[in-house]
Amino acid sequence: MNNLIILPIIIPLIAGMIMIVFRKNILFQRIVSVLSMLLISIVAFLMIRQIEAKGIQTLQLGGWEAPFGVSIVADMFSVLLLLTSSIVALCCMLFAFKTIGKDREEFYFYPLTLFLLTGVNGSFLTGDLFNLYVCFEVMLIASYVLISLGGTKLQLRESLKYILVNIVSSFLFLLAIAYLYAITGTLNLAHLSTRIAEVGQGGLITTVAILFIIVFSMKAALFLFFWLPGSYSAPPTAIAAIFAALLTKVGIYSLFRMFTLVFYHEPQITHLFIGILGVLTMILGAIGAIAYWDIKKILTYNVIVGVGFIITGLASYTVEGFRGSIYYLIHDIIIKALLFLIGGTIIYLTGTSKLKEISGLIRTHPYLGWMFFITSLSIAGIPPLSGFIGKVFITRGTFEAGYYWIGGIGLFTSLMVLYSVMKIFMNGFWGEGYLSKEMEKGTTKGIMLPIGILTILTILLGVGAEGIYNYINLAAENLMNPTAYIEAVFQGKQIP
Repeated sequence: MNNLIILPIIIPLIAGMIMIVFRKNILFQRIVSVLSMLLISIVAFLMIRQIEAKGIQTLQLGGWEAPFGVSIVADMFSVLLLLTSSIVALCCMLFAFKTIGKDREEFYFYPLTLFLLTGVNGSFLTGDLFNLYVCFEVMLIASYVLISLGGTKLQLRESLKYILVNIVSSFLFLLAIAYLYAITGTLNLAHLSTRIAEVGQGGLITTVAILFIIVFSMKAALFLFFWLPGSYSAPPTAIAAIFAALLTKVGIYSLFRMFTLVFYHEPQITHLFIGILGVLTMILGAIGAIAYWDIKKILTYNVIVGVGFIITGLASYTVEGFRGSIYYLIHDIIIKALLFLIGGTIIYLTGTSKLKEISGLIRTHPYLGWMFFITSLSIAGIPPLSGFIGKVFITRGTFEAGYYWIGGIGLFTSLMVLYSVMKIFMNGFWGEGYLSKEMEKGTTKGIMLPIGILTILTILLGVGAEGIYNYINLAAENLMNPTAYIEAVFQGKQIP
């Protein structure tokens, strides 16, 4: 039992509730937000060290033993995502200080962001399927307000689509939970794993598993991504960066958790289906990324490509593929936030997202230009940056599983991704500059720090990959071995 586990959920929740009372005190809200993110990062780091030394950590809320109580479970996979998410959220908040605007700050931007993180962190740590649904809803309700915060016409139009899609997916989620409970009599993830292993994953349970694939695919923008490009283009840059970095990743995490712990008995059906969805997502997302000449559209379609690529590691169902997916998932959280922050800065400076109306920014903003160049290489998987390691492991995993076509398509779409982001670099930063600093719509003063931090992280994650390999490997091995998770939850006691 480890009481540290509950802190990443409690800290942002309490901090957000306190900040609601001090709505007009912006400085107080900023300080509390930063301190909350730093504290969660420290807790996550301590949990990583504890899991490395003692194994998976659990907490049974209310003193009820599993499976009757609410289980909170921290394994290496969930805690690595927890640490990465808190660092990225901190950087997005620092960026928001100068860009989000006083009106949005006074209308609960900071508490809403912390409530969103409460749902994200809860999703990573819960060991109960119904509480996963609850954490999803906490995250989504906060995102509903954030996406419309400011009330522009574009935001209101896109928020309707975003809310409608998530309401439908949440209804299907509840339906899937009801069917699974009717079959197994439990919603504890570890207990579900043992029950399905005992009775076998027959046709009915496999059908429920496919329903869960549909649910999490809608939430992760896996193939069913029609809602994402508009929704992630509408809000201000800081909010869009948080969405791109975190929201789809919770859906991806849920797919990994469910299909390595609960529904892992028929990979030739469920995992192959996931692999096909991943390939289609990569192809369609890459086509969208190269087709547009609008910065917002290019960036949002690159979010979609990343989702498809990560999921192919799950489809391979190999340790190598899992290593790649975990590593690339961490990379993707960082790089998507960075990509959106730099893209948003370009729009902030020029007043437009149309590439054909921008040129020569590197003359007045060389640091921003070269950081975008590094970001472009990293997202495409060019060594020695962070995207390279994950792509290598995922590709090896798909080849090891005999899915050569998945690995090949993944590499091909990486070239398309490189073309799409280099298009921004060559057209936006290169060429003859016609916009002097006096003519710019905004300034980079105060917003380069979070961009610089994330750029350094993507470099370190690549050149220092050996330093985190053991943690990634432990996370991958735990995913391949559900017994470790089950034993940690039940703590050696007889499973009912």
